[in-house]
Amino acid sequence: MAYLPIFNSIVMQKILALAIIILLGLSSQITYAQGCVAIRGGGAVCTQQEAEAQNQPQWQLNLNHRYFHSYKHFVGTVEQKERVEAETDVRNFSHTLNMTLVRQLNSRWSVLLDVPLISNARSSKYEHYGNTNTSPLARRETHSFGLGDIRIAANYWLFNPATSTKGNLQVGLGIKLPTGDYNYQDQFWRNDTTYVYGPVDQSIQLGDGGTGISLELNGYLHLNQGFGLYGNFFYLSNPREQNGTSTGRGSAVTATAIKFGTATMSVADQYMWRIGANYMQGKFTAAAGLRMEGIPAEDLIGGNMGFRRPGYILNAEPSMAYHFKHFLGFASVPVALRRNRVQSYSDKLRTAATGTWVQGDAAFADYAINVGMIIKL
Repeated sequence: MAYLPIFNSIVMQKILALAIIILLGLSSQITYAQGCVAIRGGGAVCTQQEAEAQNQPQWQLNLNHRYFHSYKHFVGTVEQKERVEAETDVRNFSHTLNMTLVRQLNSRWSVLLDVPLISNARSSKYEHYGNTNTSPLARRETHSFGLGDIRIAANYWLFNPATSTKGNLQVGLGIKLPTGDYNYQDQFWRNDTTYVYGPVDQSIQLGDGGTGISLELNGYLHLNQGFGLYGNFFYLSNPREQNGTSTGRGSAVTATAIKFGTATMSVADQYMWRIGANYMQGKFTAAAGLRMEGIPAEDLIGGNMGFRRPGYILNAEPSMAYHFKHFLGFASVPVALRRNRVQSYSDKLRTAATGTWVQGDAAFADYAINVGMIIKL
């Protein structure tokens, strides 16, 4: 969601209209904090990415693929290195393809439809035989595949693009629909020959089961020929508290889970912000900045009961794009600088009830890979 400066040249404007998209971070996957902090891939996909002065309606198709592999466990900001050493770590492999159709209505208004297609795999021992089991088959996988949560949004440039060529600020409001399966089930093995079916872990569910409201703020500032600054903010509010999906993985939930409200999965809020700088030379664009994605422990609207792994990941985010003849190709690789699995609402309840500090863990990735293309139709 970063923006390049607008120059007087009509040719340069057309190039920038495409090249700027790389800086938007078209991934999720709020395409997702990478790992067990389950940020959905449909978030943080913006609409029109630059303030063009032209008023002709036009269509644009954005295709973005995001991949990450999470396996490093954190409690707070402390890495639990013994999990990898003991091979009790949980490994998530996530692929998300965001297909975003954008309709520019005029120079200030645009609307979008974002449709994510998701494929996840999760490898663990504790969900199957147990972490202490020494069988070579103790580590098993669960999977999920299908449509994620669709999002529809409208965006508006606050200043007239025809006169505000040095910078602009865009606001957006959207709705996220519960189209993704939030009770996806797979096999959980109890021994070499016995398994049960149950809902997969929250981190690889295709949806969260809630109808959400998204708010976006996107801005850019032109400094001089070729250089610019950008800033983006995205927040998804999910008023629904819990979606009813069991956390028992095919077995009965524990008394502790019932007592402290984690017997079923929560429908959590999520957020993302980005800041940085970009440079363009001919058909090539490069950018660098910071990106944070997270799940709060408590929602902006609605209750906080239900199971969630709140936390955030702060990334350094280099990106680049190249304008080919008929499309723009782009790639970005957010690299983790800081990972923090914060106390959940349930952790706080247990801490207050027992007098002993309780804080769960979550697995994060070292980096994510985003690649894609932008096509003007």
